[in-house]
Amino acid sequence: MRSIRKSLLQFIFSGAYMRRWNDKLRPVELFELDKQAHKMIVAFLLWQQNTRLLSEDEQRRIGLEIIEGGIFDYFYRLIITDIKPPVFYRIRANQEHYRELTAWTLNELEPRIRPLDENFWQRLVAYHTRPADTTDSLADRILSAAHMYASRWEFSLIEPLNGFDEEIKDIGPSFNRKLLALKDVEGVNELLAGSGTALARMANLCGQLRFQIRWAQTPRMPVTSVLGHMFIVAVYSYLLSLHLDGCPQRRINDFYCGLFHDLAELLTRDIITPVKRSVAQLPEIIHQYEDEELHSKILDPLEQEGCGHIRERLDYYLGLATNSEFNDTCRVDGDVIKVNGFAELGGRYNEDVFDPKDGQLIKACDTLAAFIEAYSSIHNGVGSPHLYEAMARMRRECSGIRLGNFSLAPLLADFD
Repeated sequence: MRSIRKSLLQFIFSGAYMRRWNDKLRPVELFELDKQAHKMIVAFLLWQQNTRLLSEDEQRRIGLEIIEGGIFDYFYRLIITDIKPPVFYRIRANQEHYRELTAWTLNELEPRIRPLDENFWQRLVAYHTRPADTTDSLADRILSAAHMYASRWEFSLIEPLNGFDEEIKDIGPSFNRKLLALKDVEGVNELLAGSGTALARMANLCGQLRFQIRWAQTPRMPVTSVLGHMFIVAVYSYLLSLHLDGCPQRRINDFYCGLFHDLAELLTRDIITPVKRSVAQLPEIIHQYEDEELHSKILDPLEQEGCGHIRERLDYYLGLATNSEFNDTCRVDGDVIKVNGFAELGGRYNEDVFDPKDGQLIKACDTLAAFIEAYSSIHNGVGSPHLYEAMARMRRECSGIRLGNFSLAPLLADFD
């Protein structure tokens, strides 16, 4: 019996505790969650650029490989958290040592992942036990380029502060060499060009979401950023869509809708729910401002530089046609239509041809991620009236949420 468990959700969230570059002087704390979100945003841009001339089936196949490869890499990283990258790369270069490390890692992952879905688990095992000469597909190269870009972006923050560190002089050129080796991946040149292209500008702007702290006026442990939260929602959404037998296109859409659902906060900052509800007209004012800024800073530049296909997908993920990313939608004869709830979406439109997207599911995962942020802080001994109030409110709001055979209330009841 497939199941979404508390332990799995907490495992996915544990990247919020993983500091990056923790042997270097850092201007801000850098966390694994943020890096993974940035990586997958860049992977989305490169996927769109490299598959726009392919058939929809081929584009979809590569898209799923990228999403699941990114998730599989993240799970592996969560287990080997204490191994520094240079040491890991040396282990990976030794076939026998890497096989032993991978066997141990998979053994640690199995009780967490296998209960979710047997086929998903088998794909994860196959991904991490592939022969080295089969790891150079387009999806692999896109993930490698996205990983290098996101790591290089972080390195550019710490490099000026670490001139005394002998390792620093070798790290920057290493990133550049590895990215240059992937220049055949369309879009890499634009990313290397800095902020001079719409593609690079979007990747750079999205990276800055790691500086925006959620619940900014409330002490918490761990602290999470808007960027990291987006990744958590994306992974939760993908796994829940998988659990509920979403078709491949639906799973892709749910992942990227989760990943981009707070993109507008790059322009407005994170505004907590009580403030949004404090003035009757405030939500509409915020929404109008977000829409204007999204178009002027991100969507219109993409269109103007020949990336209209990326702009079109972002429009869909952000719910611009129906005024909310949390609406259930699909396409019929090319038109975006709002669907009357989860049951209708799953019953009538759960096929790739309809391009289905679960707004209610994304909203449930957004609430679930926020709940776990509050719960984790209280569990770690850092609580406040605001956190307790937020948890109580989210429990009330989720008490009646049911998506197919998945009910949110019993899952939250495990967090007592």
